[in-house]
Amino acid sequence: MSITREEVAKIAALARIRMGDDELERMVPELNGILNWVEQLGEVDTSQVEPMTAVIPNTLRLRADVVDADPLTGGNRREDILANAPAAEHGFFGVPKVIE
Repeated sequence: MSITREEVAKIAALARIRMGDDELERMVPELNGILNWVEQLGEVDTSQVEPMTAVIPNTLRLRADVVDADPLTGGNRREDILANAPAAEHGFFGVPKVIE
């Protein structure tokens, strides 16, 4: 795939980037080089490669999802917390509508 000067000018206009003639001419080979590199990546056989989110394997450290029963430091204090809310609705903080 090859990109022309006119296509670079159209891309710049769509991105609202003002470019001079010399900048447009300089961008043509750069964008063509990037597109050639992407085409090379498309030729690589990745059918046996599993999708991954990171280069190294990561696992999340999990903790027990337990509510602390101590009334001073723990949970189960919904009513105490909602007593401070300007508006409580259905056991949650009520907030004003933002989108109409």
